Amino acid sequence: MHGTNAPGNFSLWWGLVYVFVWLGCNGKQVVGSEVLLCSFIFYLSFFLFSCSHWIFLGQTFQVTSQEATKLSLAFSRPPLPSAENCRKLSEDVQNAILAVATVYYWLPKGQGTTLRKMVRDATTEVVEGMIQLTDTILNAPVESLSQEQLISTGGVWEACEQVSNLPRDNQAAVVSAMTSCLGVVKDAVEEMEHALVEGQDPYGDIMEDEELGFRGNRDTYWSEADRQLLSSCMGLMKASKACLKKVLAAVKAHGKADSPEHIAQLDDLADIANEISPSVDELALSMYPPVNPLAVRLNAAKLASVLKKVLEIAKTSHVCPPSEEGWVQFLSGAVDHNMNKVKNFTQGQL
Repeated sequence: MHGTNAPGNFSLWWGLVYVFVWLGCNGKQVVGSEVLLCSFIFYLSFFLFSCSHWIFLGQTFQVTSQEATKLSLAFSRPPLPSAENCRKLSEDVQNAILAVATVYYWLPKGQGTTLRKMVRDATTEVVEGMIQLTDTILNAPVESLSQEQLISTGGVWEACEQVSNLPRDNQAAVVSAMTSCLGVVKDAVEEMEHALVEGQDPYGDIMEDEELGFRGNRDTYWSEADRQLLSSCMGLMKASKACLKKVLAAVKAHGKADSPEHIAQLDDLADIANEISPSVDELALSMYPPVNPLAVRLNAAKLASVLKKVLEIAKTSHVCPPSEEGWVQFLSGAVDHNMNKVKNFTQGQL
């Protein structure tokens, strides 16, 4: 401990230092490990079977938020807490974190990996927020409530409030995950469309300076041949956006989380759909000048492969009844058409 608030009697702070070390060494492992403390499960067993999982999850997050407030207020002004009070504060923080982690593990794996990942991420954010708060308190003056301490406390509150926005089943979790992916892909498509406007300088947002010199090198601009190649790549990027929109709509309309098979199919869709955004980004980056046709073709092929997998998994899942097969075939043909155009155009350049 090296902050300006180190008290003369170190015993007053042993509990706070201990909880910081415990959180740093064990907090994330509590969430990252599949091992639960049997005694703690026994302590909570009555509540776990008498309360809804989501109600109890909300309660544990609320308790953690309250413990963060208590901890922050206790060290916001002199006099410092007594050694006994410090010990009690540290135990309450530990118990709150263990309770949050326990409720996370109580969510069965069979409910879906996409749902569990979102709950896990929310739980991890709470743990990391508490670590940040404890570290801030240890290294901040005690004469007044510091700005850093206020921000850290607010960070724990915000992380704990996320529980109200968590999806309640795997269908809702997959919808949330795909919606996020679609937003990223839309942004990438719009950015590239803007850059490809006739006469648009793709590096126009980079300021000229004396070190960079005048940007008159033709390698910073697209040639006419480049633009012909990139039009086909844009076709693939737009197909990515259309693919995500259609699959997302199908999951909303037909997705179910009422059986292990349906839940697993939703997870498969979410996993492969999650690959679309990075594949679109890689293709977009390779499209900036100076254009390397081989790199563009490889990245286009990777994106096309991901899109075909998404469509295939959707077609064979419960989210795609016969009424949905038309758009699957159409988008599959669009992907093949644009990929063939990329291949044909690059063959003469490689």
